[in-house]
Amino acid sequence: MRVALDAMSGRLPGADPSWHRLYRAGAVSAGLAVALYVAALVVFAVAAVPPVSGGEEMLEYVDAHRTVYIAQQLMWLVPSLLLMVVFLALAMALRHLDKSFALIAGVVSVASWAVSFAWPTTGGGSLAMVILSDEYAAATTAADQAPFVAGAEVLIALNDVPAVIGALQTLGIVLISLLMLKGITWKGLAWFGVVTGGVGFVSEVLRPVLGWAYAFYGVLLFVWLIWTGFALWRLAAEAVSESGSHPPSWPRRDRA
Repeated sequence: MRVALDAMSGRLPGADPSWHRLYRAGAVSAGLAVALYVAALVVFAVAAVPPVSGGEEMLEYVDAHRTVYIAQQLMWLVPSLLLMVVFLALAMALRHLDKSFALIAGVVSVASWAVSFAWPTTGGGSLAMVILSDEYAAATTAADQAPFVAGAEVLIALNDVPAVIGALQTLGIVLISLLMLKGITWKGLAWFGVVTGGVGFVSEVLRPVLGWAYAFYGVLLFVWLIWTGFALWRLAAEAVSESGSHPPSWPRRDRA
């Protein structure tokens, strides 16, 4: 009977109310990640267009637009940290459905976004390009500048290479969504996540040939994150209210 009432209200049965701060942090992180991504896109649209090839041209561009370039790279990179919190919150909220599956989905999801900090490019540039630009500007001869130009060309090429990291990130969305399907609530979000992750995987693999079509995955990801943020926020609020009235029964498994 309790589970039936939870299903009617949209509540996620079994979520531990002692983790309500993590659920809320996940909700806020999802919103901030979307805001930073949108801000990065706005900056890209209004700022001077960076060159698409040529190491020397890119280094000169970075030197001339240093502040804007650094800000944009941080807007692409910081969401990776925020999304680690989002997926950790989801894994903890859903672990009562299948602890082993939740652990696997959580590790894959969180690790894939954590590894983003080790990858030298963001997909829209690289913070390492700033260092190369400074060294290039300080060099006095063409021979001294050549290594930095070559390094810039490598980073430009890496931005267009389908990264295993990107594919793992989409796999994390699929795994979390499949775990979500084991429950009796959040079904719409779960199916939307499966679609988002599937489209994202194809988009990451085919990114060099998709061009602007890659943005379709970006739109799906934004919608999924906003939806997930609302779901986690609501779960946090319900967890706080439930902790006072039913503390001994948490965590609770879904059952007929």
